[in-house]
Amino acid sequence: MEKLTIVIPAYNEEEVLASSVASLLTIEDQVVAAYTLATDSDILIVDDGSSDKTWSLIDQLHRQNSRVRGLRFSRNFGHQQALIAGLTEAVKTADLMVTIDADLQDDPDKIMAMVEQYANGIDIVYGVRNNRDTDTWFKRTTAGAFYGLLKHLGVDLIPNHADFRLMSRRSVETFLSYHERNIFIRGLVPKLGYPSASVYYKRTPRMAGESKYPLKKMLAFAWDGITSLTIAPVRLILILGVLATMLAVIMLIYTVSVKVLGLAEHGWSSLMVSVWFLGGLQMISLGVIGEYIGKVTTEVRHRPRYTIQNKLQ
Repeated sequence: MEKLTIVIPAYNEEEVLASSVASLLTIEDQVVAAYTLATDSDILIVDDGSSDKTWSLIDQLHRQNSRVRGLRFSRNFGHQQALIAGLTEAVKTADLMVTIDADLQDDPDKIMAMVEQYANGIDIVYGVRNNRDTDTWFKRTTAGAFYGLLKHLGVDLIPNHADFRLMSRRSVETFLSYHERNIFIRGLVPKLGYPSASVYYKRTPRMAGESKYPLKKMLAFAWDGITSLTIAPVRLILILGVLATMLAVIMLIYTVSVKVLGLAEHGWSSLMVSVWFLGGLQMISLGVIGEYIGKVTTEVRHRPRYTIQNKLQ
């Protein structure tokens, strides 16, 4: 029989973890019964270096129920690395894996529908929000702009999908063969090419605790997504450079014409504007190129993505 593992990345989630695990165990039991999955189907929680009592709670849940397993990072490595660590461990024994955040804002009842799609031969099932009513106007607007920007940059991304998904063993194994450190999972998974489908749900507010993605983290995450999936910003620099060169040629012709006609006047306004504009353009260009060079440097070092301090089997 096939085994299901639910992977949960957790960072400072002591306020919601116990109730979330209880809900997921109940749902997993229902899925196992409905689709005759292995009775040892389990839950794997990855503690991403929490500073609260998250790990102590995971240890307690494990002692109460051996189907609850845990990994603990030595420090905070980030949400994406926690997902990768969970999938790396889960794929050793599981045939299908579901990833979901610990706050259960993504509807866990949709796991049943995901497994139904898997039973019909689908390797990857995306959980997609059917509305963003619970978000602020700013978050809805910026999210829409982000998805639109990536689409125009040629990135194959599932709009309104985060990291709530089901993946088959072969799709996880293929995903784990991508070894880059600067990784944007929700943009990389569609590139695997396996049969996929979506289930839709309404996201609910957090039961307790605070969001782990404030504005600063969201902006950094969005930038990582753009720079890890496309070189379009570098190409944009090339286009701007060509346009600036064309403008310079036009200005040269204009300057020579004015000089020949004897209409030239000495002044500094146009010169200063040009200097500041081109100076700013150069600084932005160097910054974008430096970002890519920095990511390449990180990749060639081949440092571990994460360090596991404790493991509960």
